[in-house]
Parts: sequence; C-alpha cells; structure tokens
Amino acid sequence: MQSFSNLYHWAGGVYQRVVQGLTSLLEGKSQKSNIASLDGVRALACLFVVAYHITLVTTQDIRLWYPEKLPQLLSSLIYSGDTGVNLFFILSGFLLFMPYAKALLFEKDWPSIRYFYIRRALRILPAYYVSLCLMIMFFKPYFLHLNRLHDLFLFLTLFMDSSLTTFKQINGPFWTLAVEWQFYLLLPFLAFGIAWLVRLTSKTPSARLFSLMICLGIVMAWGIFTRYLGIYLTQHPNMTFHLPHIVIKLFLFFCYGASNAGLHGKFLEDFALGMLVSGFFIYVCTIGSTSSISRTLPRLSPLLFIGGIFLLLVMAAWKYDQRMPQTWPLFTNKLTLYDYIGEFGWGLGYALCVAAILFGASWLKRPFEWTPLRWIGLLSYGIYMWHLLLLETFTKLVVVHLQGWKHFILYSLYWGWLFVFIIPCILLLFTLVEKPWIWLGDRWTRKLKSEQFLAHRVLDLDARL
Repeated sequence: MQSFSNLYHWAGGVYQRVVQGLTSLLEGKSQKSNIASLDGVRALACLFVVAYHITLVTTQDIRLWYPEKLPQLLSSLIYSGDTGVNLFFILSGFLLFMPYAKALLFEKDWPSIRYFYIRRALRILPAYYVSLCLMIMFFKPYFLHLNRLHDLFLFLTLFMDSSLTTFKQINGPFWTLAVEWQFYLLLPFLAFGIAWLVRLTSKTPSARLFSLMICLGIVMAWGIFTRYLGIYLTQHPNMTFHLPHIVIKLFLFFCYGASNAGLHGKFLEDFALGMLVSGFFIYVCTIGSTSSISRTLPRLSPLLFIGGIFLLLVMAAWKYDQRMPQTWPLFTNKLTLYDYIGEFGWGLGYALCVAAILFGASWLKRPFEWTPLRWIGLLSYGIYMWHLLLLETFTKLVVVHLQGWKHFILYSLYWGWLFVFIIPCILLLFTLVEKPWIWLGDRWTRKLKSEQFLAHRVLDLDARL
C-alpha cells in the first residue's frame, strides 16, 4: 500500500512538472493584457475547422459514414465546421484593433505602424515560410517548375487567394492566411481613417463610441457590397460598367478573390464585427462602472450568448440547405441571398458569443479558460496550417490498409492522429520556429520604443535649454 502511495505521489509530481513546463513553453511570462478566455475560443475555432476536414476526409476520400443520415440539425452542424474561419477573423479584428480603439476613443498615443508590421510579420511569416517550403518539398514539388513561378510568387506574397491557379493549392487552409495578411496590411490605414472621422465629429468617449459604430457599420456594408459586386462580375464577365477591363481585374484581385472558386470577398465585415466588439470592450474596461453601457453589458451577456448560439444554428440550417436543397424549406428560396450575407450572419453570431464571454460572469468564461484548451489555442496557428495535409497523408499511409476495421474505430483514429502525432509536431514547430521569432519581435519592438523614448527626452531637454 505504501509503494502504491509513493507511486501515486511520484506520478502526480511528474504530471505537475509536465504541466508547468508546457505552460512556461507556450505562455511564457503572463501578461496583464492576456485575455485567457479568448485562447480557448481560438482553440474551438481551430477544432471546428479540424472536425470539418475530418468529416470531408472520412466521407469523400474514404467513405466511413454518412452524416446526411443523421438528424437534420446535427447534419447541419457537422457541415458547418469550416465557419471556424469566421471566428478566427472575428478574433483577429478584436485583438488587433484594441490599441487603435483605445487611441481613438480616449486620445491615447497612436500605435506605431512600424511596430505593428514588425510584430505581425515576425509572428506570421517565419512559420508560414517554413511550412510552405516543407509542403512544397514533400507534397507539391511541381510548384518549383519554371512555369509555376508566378503562382509561387503569389504564395510568397500571400495573395494566393486571388488566383484560380493558387486558390486552395499546395494546402487548402492557406487561403485564409492570405485574407488575414491582407487585413493586417490594411488595418493601420483603415484605423487611421476611422479615427479621423470619429475625432472630427465627436468630442466625448461615449460620442466617439457611437461614431465608431457608424464607421464600422459602413465597413461592414462595404464588405457585403464587394462580395455582391464580385459575384455579379464573376457571373457576368462581359459587364465592365464602361470601365477598363484592367480596373475590373484589379477590383476582383484585391477586393473579392479568386473568381469561380467559392471564395466570396475578403471577409471585411467579419473583421469589422471583431473591431466593434473591441471598441466596446476597451470603452467598458477604461470607463469602468460609471457608464450605463458598462453596467448593462454584463447583465445582457447571457442573452447575447443565447442569441449568438441561436443565430449560429439558423445559419447552420441555411448553409446546409445549400448543400441538400429542400432540407429546410424556410431557406430553399433564399440560397442566392446566403451568398451575399451568409458570412456576415456567421460573423454576427460568433461576435455575439465572443462579446458575451468577454463581458460575462466568471462561470461563462471558465470553460474557455481550461488550460488544455488554451494550449490548443496557443498552437492553433500551426495546427491550422498543417492538419489537412497530415490527415490526408494518414488516410493514404494507414487507413486505406485498415479497410476491414469498424468504421467508428477508423474515424476515431483520425482524432487520435491529431492528438498523438499532429499536435506534438506542431509543438515542435512552435518551439523551434514560432516562439523564437515571437520573442525577437517583442524584444525588437521594446528596444525601438526605448530608443524612441530616449530620443524624445533628448529633444525635450534641448528645447528647454
């Protein structure tokens, strides 16, 4: 009995050391700016996409089951996992707009464009370029041929979502990285334009928040309009509105994406929804309980969450009816409308849920702050990039040789492959590639800020003398 007790305590100690080691590796030094619950939300976005791709692999590459035979609502949810990318866009808009929201609402120092681009580039590009090189080398070497140099250039510049010859090539999920990167390039200028309008028309923080809502509403409308116009121009290639054809091509390239490839727009309305939630969050955190908005939002958070979930269920049914017409008769005659506003509907549902979690009580935040879930969120970038190729490879190397096994066991093996092989590989990628460049970006921007601060002090002393 004593030996069993000693073994139990030894195993507990090992577990604690492993947890502490992983926490230190993934999270580093805790920062006050961290919003722990959003790490869990990011993990769910990643797992939604992974689940969707496992469904595709196990129903198309190898037929293990038939989701269409399940209850309609469950089938609708199963085929909606790809909308996890909408949630990613909401989170990006929220997190990246926070310093701009604070600056324009409360007249704080304007964030440096140089710092922003340095940190974004060092966070995204190293792991992306390493992954791109490995994927081309081991999976798609023909992209190194001379006749594919133009396509390779689009991958290197992250515009692979805007050409039929690169969209969902090499690696399917890459197109969303292109959309994210293009938003990064646009955000500082978009925020500056919004700040100019907000400060021009409003003097108090509450009035600026209202002006910000109007400006972001215009951004959302522009996102929906560009999708509508892109679809129209794709379906009517001879329509130029008396403009040079090159203008139409440039519009489609920069504002819409790959024609006839299933990509509609650049999801600017989803980013704007995240930016709107960010504005409210900064306002509430800065003003405190003195504002009626600050007192109302926490009380409304359960309703926001329920409303968001309900809207997501409606969108899932609407999306599934596109795949299986007449499944939900309410949406049968509204399939074209879905093409125009469907992404906004998904974004709004996810934005309501994110707002509810941010402003809600601890019982609502706690599930999303679960440590293992947050770890997946911190590794989500690498998981998102690599999971589909590795799932397809698993099918070719393993599952095709196990055809006699029960289908439920084979389906479960895919999830085992994710947690036993894919995530450990991504942890290695994070340790060797992502984390060193994140650390370098933090150190570099801190150094630049220190040098800038000293330069301002010197100029101030010179002016006094």
